[in-house]
Amino acid sequence: MLSDTEREEIQKELPRYAHKRAMVPEALRIVQEHRGWVNDEGVRDVAEILAMSVDEIETIATAYNMIFRKPVGRHVILLCDNVSCWIMGSDKLQSRITERLRIAPGQTTPDNRFTLLPSACIGDCHHAPSMMIDGEMYGELTPERIDEILERHP
Repeated sequence: MLSDTEREEIQKELPRYAHKRAMVPEALRIVQEHRGWVNDEGVRDVAEILAMSVDEIETIATAYNMIFRKPVGRHVILLCDNVSCWIMGSDKLQSRITERLRIAPGQTTPDNRFTLLPSACIGDCHHAPSMMIDGEMYGELTPERIDEILERHP
């Protein structure tokens, strides 16, 4: 069940959208902001408040790589693996991250500190290779810079 705070935040945002369907990503973001991820109950609750079907909400939830449908770590690393980043060495950076954190892409560290998620594109091609952690963009990455950046996220 949505908390009063979640419900209030969603209701507050609704007037900004001409159609409730356009509000779905924002409603899911609000739920995720409070819970860390969007579970099945969250999907059902958003469907109810927006008068849509669960399947409609689920389709949208799974289309967005920034909506997490399973628990994630305190810090989510989105490592771009699109062509620009790949050409510039994102595969080597992924190896560095997986070696350092001892997790594979899609996994979370045992201490729940980091989750590593490959991403088709994070929109920072001009600074390739790039990654995003907790919404902050990092570009022109090197293995050494990866180490520095990870240290900044306790």
